[in-house]
Amino acid sequence: MTLCLTILLSLCSVLRWDMTDDKRYSLNDATIELVRSLDEPLVVTVYLNGELNAGFTRLYNATTEMAQDLSVYGQVTVSEGDGKQLEQKGLSPTVIHERTKDGRTAQTLVWPYAAVTYRGRTAYIPLLHNTRGLSGEENLNQSIENLEYAFAEAIHSLKQTEPMRIAFLEGHNELTEREVYDLSRSLARYFQVDRGVLGNDPNILKPYKVVIIADPQQPFNEKEKFILDQYLMSGGRILWALNGVRFSRDALTQGGMTPVIPLDLNLSDMLFRYGIRVNPSLIQDIQCLPIPVNVSDDPQQPNYQPLPWYYGPLLLTSQLSPITRNVGQVSSSFASHVDAVGGEDGIQKTILLATSTASRMIGTPAEVDLGDLNPDLETFKYSYIPVAVSMEGTFQSVFAHRLPPDGLDSIDTQVTKSVPTKQVVIACGNILRNEWQQGEPLPVGYDRYSGMQFGNRDFLTNAVLYLADDEGLISLRQKEIALRLINTERAYQYKPVIRIVSIIAPMIILAIVGCTVILYRRRRYGKPY
Repeated sequence: MTLCLTILLSLCSVLRWDMTDDKRYSLNDATIELVRSLDEPLVVTVYLNGELNAGFTRLYNATTEMAQDLSVYGQVTVSEGDGKQLEQKGLSPTVIHERTKDGRTAQTLVWPYAAVTYRGRTAYIPLLHNTRGLSGEENLNQSIENLEYAFAEAIHSLKQTEPMRIAFLEGHNELTEREVYDLSRSLARYFQVDRGVLGNDPNILKPYKVVIIADPQQPFNEKEKFILDQYLMSGGRILWALNGVRFSRDALTQGGMTPVIPLDLNLSDMLFRYGIRVNPSLIQDIQCLPIPVNVSDDPQQPNYQPLPWYYGPLLLTSQLSPITRNVGQVSSSFASHVDAVGGEDGIQKTILLATSTASRMIGTPAEVDLGDLNPDLETFKYSYIPVAVSMEGTFQSVFAHRLPPDGLDSIDTQVTKSVPTKQVVIACGNILRNEWQQGEPLPVGYDRYSGMQFGNRDFLTNAVLYLADDEGLISLRQKEIALRLINTERAYQYKPVIRIVSIIAPMIILAIVGCTVILYRRRRYGKPY
């Protein structure tokens, strides 16, 4: 009997049937295979505990359930930890403001983190994701949607004995190490981040999984284009962050005006061959950042007022791509637009970032003047102008019918058609740039004037993870759980009816069942003596 019960319990722990429409209790096949490949025990420590409100209790339950789901397929144990220990590791708590029954406001500190430990190494997972403009319930729901990907990505990074390598290119006046410090620090959680020039070795990029070209200002020569092309043909992945126009930030800051002209990086033929074009145009959008402008005529008494900076669009993110799903608006400056070209080339192209429904394009050459910030808003007639695109498929080499450039080291073979690979093209280099304040780097996407944090870091980190992903883990970010909220107005309106039904209905059902059982027994066994 004991043996049969043990076998039955074992089967119940393995056989699972998820009857929900959104499959919220089912794990992706990629996650299952990842957990099954563990050859040592994995420990999950949940720090989100204590006195939690209903929303955070739901997040805590979803986190522990996710860890328990992982334990079905591998050596995973779940425990709880004291969140105060995380302060020593630089992880800040979240303050919950709630109103008590007597009307007072109470503050509670919670640490919405989980730790995954494997082979003596630990990765900390932030459980709470806040997207500007969403309600608390929506943010908590998005956090729950992201749990499987967060755990899978942490386990995958801990399994790697040697981190994958990525590289920022130099040599064309790209953004400096200081200007991409925050992004580099974010990517260092997953990769070994290097920087360097291309040189003459056609195989110099072979050790790198992803190459990032961050806002170059000088053109590429044919040797460099050949190295990049052959790197892509052999399965390399590239993130292009290119401005379509040239402008002077210093001239705009000091003189209040800058000319804007097309920026020729000698990459147009290359990108066109791959199926994309960065246009030498300038985008304006009504949905934009504010900037302080001195509106006073007296230089001795400046009066700075916030005015809309139409050249700084707040770009919308697509919910159709795992790169941008549940990512907030992305701030930009002097952005251009991209066009998909090539037609039936078999390449899957997905728009990642686009403008709002009230934007316009300005041809170049042009002039940007801080003294003229009142354009005719009726001319903002364009909608959803694409600014960033991902491409996935098999690409044709731009050197397919050309000889290799002179000056390169020995070339083994010249490939004319790539293996399946990926690219991301962003028509705005400033998206990657972070500022500094009092000797400290500010987060990329942080606006000092408004004090708002935008989704630049999440977008860029996801883009690199998407490019480096071979197991399909990034697709877990597309998991969607329907948010079914109670209509509080109707619930309050029918509160008495709900109370009566919830109390009386179970009693009536119980009475009916009891009477049915008694009548059945009397008919079956006769009237008892």
